[in-house]
Formats: sequence, structure tokens, C-alpha cells
Amino acid sequence: MTTPRAGCAIDPEGRIIFELPAAREQRLLLRLRPKKGEPEETLHVLDLDTVGEGRTQAVLGPDPVLVEGRWDVYLLDGSERTRLRPGPRDLRALVDGDLRERRGPLAVRVPYATKDGYLAVRTWLRPAHAEADRVDVTGPALRVAARLHGASLLDGAEVRLRLRRGEGAVRTLEPLIEEDGQGFSFTVDDATLDIGIWDMYVRPAPEAPLIRLARLLDDVADRKHVFVYPGAQAGKVVVRPYYTVDNDLSLEVTRAK
Repeated sequence: MTTPRAGCAIDPEGRIIFELPAAREQRLLLRLRPKKGEPEETLHVLDLDTVGEGRTQAVLGPDPVLVEGRWDVYLLDGSERTRLRPGPRDLRALVDGDLRERRGPLAVRVPYATKDGYLAVRTWLRPAHAEADRVDVTGPALRVAARLHGASLLDGAEVRLRLRRGEGAVRTLEPLIEEDGQGFSFTVDDATLDIGIWDMYVRPAPEAPLIRLARLLDDVADRKHVFVYPGAQAGKVVVRPYYTVDNDLSLEVTRAK
């Protein structure tokens, strides 16, 4: 039996339109992929409607908002489910997503093909978001430009680097803020950073919640192995920016050779 394929496209309103060959009465199932060892809990079912001879469509609108994670896509026939392979994907509406202003909470969805060749949807859901833009490595300095969505940078705003493990050391940097209060940049050239992984946040105002730096607003579902940067040597350490499996921006600090 041939595994069915579903094409998908994203329209300007952010809806995901799935299309696949017509068959008997069936529906589309999106399953939130559970963490290892945990049971399946979150499912979302879409109706398939006939749109032409031999074709059916299911539309995933902006509501309900899907929780953050990876959603596997299945064809549902009664109680039987068949995982779908990807057909053509039209993601042009996402390519320049970082150029549009967004309000919080920020909900992002990107269809993609998994490593084993199946169709899935990567989702992010965040109260506010700091979209990483240019990441420049020049000599001993690392410069990052970003733009805030869902919040504004006020007096006392700061960038925080936080060591992921150990005692959770923190470094505080003062960002250079653009006139609109949304864009900002900062430079990392600290030779005293401890060895390890440092996660990057912005605090838009004193006492405000920290907002994670990430790159989410385009058509790349998994950025870690696509955007690869060199390291900047500062004293006896090398600081290398990288994207995590969640497309968050972090720093890897290692000893210089």
C-alpha cells in the first residue's frame, strides 16, 4: 500500500491549507508529539472537504491556537490512522515574516518534512518574542541585532546571558535601542564567560519578564544545522552563537586551542 501524501500551503491570513486525494469519508488528524516516555494527550481533528474532482482539503485556521511543539499529521479513517508523507509545500507567505509587526501572544506554525520523511507542523506560542536578525562575528566581538514583538523596550531594558547549567551565572549587557523602541542590538566580547552554554534573553523594562531571543518568523522549521556560525575568540575562550533545536539563539563557550 502506498503511503498517502498531503500537500500544503499557507495563505496571507496564516491559515494552513492541506490538500490530498479524495477517498471515502475521512478526516485529518494533528497529533502533538509527546515527549519520550510520556503518553499521547493532545489531538486536533480537521474535516476534509471535497474541492474538485478527486481532491479534498482541510483548513487549519488561526483558532484554536496550537500549543508549542511538533505536530504529526495523519489521515484518520474511523479509528484507523495513517501517517502522511509531504507533498508540495508552498510556504512563500512565511519567507518575509520577520518584516511584519506582530502582537503578543505570538503563534507561529511552519509545516515541514521530518527526518524520516513524514509531514509535520512545528509550532511556537510565546507571550512576546525577540526575533534575532543579523549575527555578526568579527574578531573577538559578536554582534547581534534583533527586533521585539509583543512588547516595547523602555528605559532600563537589558540583555541577559544566563549559563544553562551549574550555578546559573548571569551576564548583563546594555542594548543599543532603535528609535521605534522595537529594534535593538548588542555586542558580546566578554573574555570572562564561563565554559558552557549561555542562553540569551532581553528584559524590555525593569521587573518585566525575560523574553527569549530566537529566530521563528520565516519558513525554516529547524535552523540548528542550517545557520552555522564561526566562533569569536575573546582571550582564552571562543564564543560561538548557535540555534537550538527550538530555534532559540544561544552561545557555546569553549576553551581556545
